[in-house]
Amino acid sequence: MEGGVAYNPRSVEEVFKDYKGRRAGLVKALTIDVQKFYNQCDPEKENLCLYGLPNETWEVNLPAEEVPPELPEPALGINFARDGMPEKDWITLVAVHSDAWLYAVAFYFGARFGFNSSDRRKLFHMINDLPTIHEIVTGNAKKQREKSASTPNSSSKSKSSSKTQAKHSESNVKAPKMQPPKDEEEGGEEEDDEQGQTLCGACGENYSDDEFWICCDICERWFHGKCVKITPARAEHIKQYKCPACSNKRARV
Repeated sequence: MEGGVAYNPRSVEEVFKDYKGRRAGLVKALTIDVQKFYNQCDPEKENLCLYGLPNETWEVNLPAEEVPPELPEPALGINFARDGMPEKDWITLVAVHSDAWLYAVAFYFGARFGFNSSDRRKLFHMINDLPTIHEIVTGNAKKQREKSASTPNSSSKSKSSSKTQAKHSESNVKAPKMQPPKDEEEGGEEEDDEQGQTLCGACGENYSDDEFWICCDICERWFHGKCVKITPARAEHIKQYKCPACSNKRARV
């Protein structure tokens, strides 16, 4: 029971949609909304859990009171470990547990509604085509090539003074994004491989040539403009763009 309304996806497609919604919410909590999430996980409070909801939102809350719970529960007491390790390590740990919880919920639905071997295999492959939350949080998602995704070439990348990309039309294309000098000295095959693995640092989705992207000048990760709430018009006036995660890190220093 979430938000007072029972939500029970029954087909493979519905379960995958539920998985993607919950995953998107968790990714936001651990990237774009990381400062808000960090503040809510007060070690002085009781056992807290991080929940991803089907509507792509997230919440930090106490675990369900009923036993057994209606759905598998996330890792309990994530707030207790917050101040006992470096923040980056703590966020990474929460990401790992969040991935495990998402799998548990998805295959709980599969078991509850009698998915057969073919259904379970289909669901697994649909989930496996997306990078994990851990891969997104650690930056390893950009190193994973999705088999079903098309590979963008180097000429399709662009930037302005703030490394923005307007990939939806030729009139918006800027000078191509240059690789760092150390990458230029490496073999062409490795460079092509790097460019073929562009994933959004916020949602983890693959590159698409009809969407606006922007690159963080600090961590050099690419983001959909819609994920970080930056429009092409606004980007033209940004001299140095810092993604939400980098901005939050500097604010806490």
